[in-house]
This record gives sequence, structure tokens and C-alpha cells, in this order.
Amino acid sequence: MDSSFIQKIYQKHKGCTKCPSTVLVPQFFTDLLGILFPNFASSPVLDFMEFQKRIQMINMEMVQILSRNPSEEESDPMKQSEGFFASLPEVYEKLQLDIDAMFAGDPAAKSKEEVIRSYPGFYAIAAYRIAHSLSKLGVSNIPRMITEHAHGKTGIDINPNANIGDYFCIDHGTGVVIGETTDIGKHVKVYQGVTLGALSVNKEDAKVKRHPTIEDNVVIYAGATILGGNTTIGKNSIVGGNVWLTKSIPPNSKIYYQAQMHNESEKPDLIIFK
Repeated sequence: MDSSFIQKIYQKHKGCTKCPSTVLVPQFFTDLLGILFPNFASSPVLDFMEFQKRIQMINMEMVQILSRNPSEEESDPMKQSEGFFASLPEVYEKLQLDIDAMFAGDPAAKSKEEVIRSYPGFYAIAAYRIAHSLSKLGVSNIPRMITEHAHGKTGIDINPNANIGDYFCIDHGTGVVIGETTDIGKHVKVYQGVTLGALSVNKEDAKVKRHPTIEDNVVIYAGATILGGNTTIGKNSIVGGNVWLTKSIPPNSKIYYQAQMHNESEKPDLIIFK
């Protein structure tokens, strides 16, 4: 290689002495999931003292990662780690409700253990819940690294800054996208290929609400696309497969494309009824 190019990338390495490891961050998430759910543990824990040691090791992993995380503001890795672990009981309880929602929402689910062990929706939601807790503490970079790790494994892309209520169910899941400023209520169920996205905006508008609001008890079927920060799906509504929405619909609505034959010059009708 050209010496000037080697010098150029060497300077990049010198400038990244404090970068969160792309190896350690996913490993931390995997280890933490193994603490919260024995179904994910690399080996069973039979001794309580050993279990406490594992938790201490996870805590040390977190501090190590946070100490190598560049931030726009001064932050104390120890305090951030303490705040995160203090939030874990709430995260755990929310995940239990998500498990309940997925088990109840999928007739094929034989047990909650099956949901935990093998459902991509659970894995992606677990990554989101943990990443969201870190994000609320002001931690940068790492939350997105956790959710992108889950994205790579499951095909489900959830921004850690989205707000998602209790009893959230993702069925199948491949291709689901949930944007940064999305607000999702309780008892919401989405199928594969659903996009909760943004209309095109300028970079300077990145901090405004760009993604839709989904109210309680909504079902969104496969392939539906819902865009825009002013778009609200009213509670108790059903959004059919392959629907494209950039406007709000009222509560208790059903919206779908009518399945019927059309000439090439015709388009399917958009149907809304209450």
C-alpha cells in the first residue's frame, strides 16, 4: 500500500482510541440477556454467589464500554452504569409483558420459553428496551449499536429513541422498520414488512417529530407503510396489508386496499370505514 494512505488511516486509528468496541457492545448485550433470561445463558448458574459474580462482571463490562464511548457532554461511566442497572427491573417487567403479547398473539407459539428462545420479535424488542433505557440516560452511540446488532440478526430495525408502550408484539418481523420519533401505544401488533417511517425532511429538521403515532390496540398487517410525524393511527384500528398512509385515520377504523381485478389504467380503491 501507498505510504501516504497508510499514514492517513493510521491517523484515524489514533483519533479513535476511545471508541466503543463493535465486538464488546454486542457481547455485553448477549451476556446481559443471559442474565435476565436463563434461556440465553451460555451455561446454567446453580450457585447464588456465582450468579452475583456474573452480574458484577456485566457491570464491569458496561463501565469499560462507557469509558470508551465519545460523548458530546461530560459523562461519568460509573454513574451511567448505576443508572442503567437501576432501570433493569422495569425493563425486565416490560419484556415480560412483551412475551405475554407475543405468546397470546401467535397461535403457533407453544410456550413462552419458545418465544424467548426462538422468536426474532422478542430478540429485537429486548435489544430495543435495553438500548432505549441507555438512550434515556444520555448514552450516545451504544444504544444504536445494540439495536443494529439485533437488526443484523433479525431483520427488524427499531431506533432506540422510539417510544413503545407495553404488550408490544412483532409477528414474524423480517423487514419491520420503526423510526426514531415513532410513538407506539399499548397492545399494538405489527407483522413483517411494516414501515413506520418519515417523509423526506431536511437535515436541520432531524429533531422534529418525523414518524407516526400509533395509538393503543392497533394491528398493522404485513407490508403496510405509515409515514409522517403528523400521521396518527387511532386506537382500536386495523391497517391492512400493503396499505400506504401519510394521513391520520380516526379510532376504530379499518383501512385496506380492496382486492378486485382492475384494468391497467385503474388503481385499487382505498377503503376506510368505521
